[in-house]
Amino acid sequence: MVRRPRRSIVVVAGLLVAGALVLAGCGSSTSTSSKTQTSTADASPTAGPSPTAQPAGVNPSESAVMVCAPEAQNEIAGTLGVPATQVTPPTWIDHLYSCTYEYPNGSFVVLVKELDNLSETIAYYNATRARLGARPGPLALGNAAFVATDGSIVVRKDFKVMTVDVTHLPQQFGSPPQDRSDAGLSVAASVMNCWSGA
Repeated sequence: MVRRPRRSIVVVAGLLVAGALVLAGCGSSTSTSSKTQTSTADASPTAGPSPTAQPAGVNPSESAVMVCAPEAQNEIAGTLGVPATQVTPPTWIDHLYSCTYEYPNGSFVVLVKELDNLSETIAYYNATRARLGARPGPLALGNAAFVATDGSIVVRKDFKVMTVDVTHLPQQFGSPPQDRSDAGLSVAASVMNCWSGA
């Protein structure tokens, strides 16, 4: 009888890969990288924002804009091993900043919802978790994170909730190919590293 690896082992392996990518990502100094690393305990839904957290404004924050900017595009291309053929112009509607990374065989969307305070942010995060469903086990990204049942990644950081929607990617994506949820995790880890100090 051949035993298949347990999903938790795959998630841990994905986190290790994502962690390595974070260390090599935006502003790859060790001091920047250490700021974005969180322990599993910090990933609880009650973990608080950083002292520099800002409420949503009229315009998107520097952190939100960063997810679609050329620097993030380059980091994500390096992480996935394949560049996007196009990144759509970002939209900013109802404090939701988003863009789509398009590839010949699929696409994913990065969305950042900006909120005014911690209670609003936790409520939005929890509502997103209830709407999408969550695979077992926390992720050590941001203040809290989870893998949705469809493989998308959702991360809460300060007064923002980022979603990497991978539902329009093939089940295997990237070079070398990886499960689309692992690709989403790699994207989220790259973005979180870019968010350090922003």
